[in-house]
Amino acid sequence: MATIKDVAEKAGYSISTVSRVLNNDESLSVPDETREKIFEVAESLNYRKKTIRTLVKNIAFLYWLTDKEELEDVYFKTMRLEIEKLAKQFNVELATYKISGGIDAIPENIEGFIAVGSFSDDELIRLRQMTPHGVFIDSTPDPNHFDSVRPDLKQMTRKTVDFLIEKGHEKIGFIGGTYHNPNTDEDEMDVRERTFREYMKEKGLLEESFIFCRRGFSVENGYHLMDKAVETLGEKLPTAFFTAADPIAVGCLQALNEKGIAIPGRVSIISINNISVAKYVSPPLTTFHIDIKELCKNAIELLLEQILQKRKAVKTLYIGAELVVRKSTN
Repeated sequence: MATIKDVAEKAGYSISTVSRVLNNDESLSVPDETREKIFEVAESLNYRKKTIRTLVKNIAFLYWLTDKEELEDVYFKTMRLEIEKLAKQFNVELATYKISGGIDAIPENIEGFIAVGSFSDDELIRLRQMTPHGVFIDSTPDPNHFDSVRPDLKQMTRKTVDFLIEKGHEKIGFIGGTYHNPNTDEDEMDVRERTFREYMKEKGLLEESFIFCRRGFSVENGYHLMDKAVETLGEKLPTAFFTAADPIAVGCLQALNEKGIAIPGRVSIISINNISVAKYVSPPLTTFHIDIKELCKNAIELLLEQILQKRKAVKTLYIGAELVVRKSTN
């Protein structure tokens, strides 16, 4: 990486002059030609000025997932590790609090928070009492008070249906998990299933018997549900399944492989997340690549906007995803 000394040597000016020009020192009096030459040389050497970030203290990272949930879905573990890494890069002093400790474990004097997981109405009220600064990742539980950044699952679901229809599929099934409502302790329909139902109905292709769901987004759940689909439907098994997440898809592939059902010859599988094992399973999985780093980076930037730039308007940001086509679809 080029330094100010490298720029000074190539431009033919002193290190002091170059430093003051690159730092936009308005008290420095030099000809425009000098400034232009220094900036041209800096650009040619790919010089990048170091940014000194303001230290932001007392930020809580609310990781509202159980150890079992993290173990079952690497998506959330990757998110946690990315938030912790980016916090250091952005000079954010981060303290992690888990659901096992409860909302009362969070100090009253937090400056703001970043949150992952499901929160009850009572917990949201408590957070509003603590701070006006907060960002939720992967959900939007309180859009009137706090920011959120999340993957656009509705768009991915519709793009999945369009992709499969373009490939000639009409009998399309869905295998997924459910959303746990912390207020009622009941299982509710996940946004992917809801969007799938709505869009398939719009296309005139919805078949209720092709939908299999229960709580959990694990490999075990995918295996159980695909096994149930095969046993229930027999020869009427759909020619394609949209699975709500990669761990579920891995379980589906295992069940189909064990039963000798050709993938994608008999059944195509498409999923969401693009976790690290997706390209190594048999066959390699067609899936949407969710950029977790981009989700987390935007979450931290949204929080810093609130705290440092005093932004008052609440934002909800949806991040798109690229479909990575592999051999589990045809």
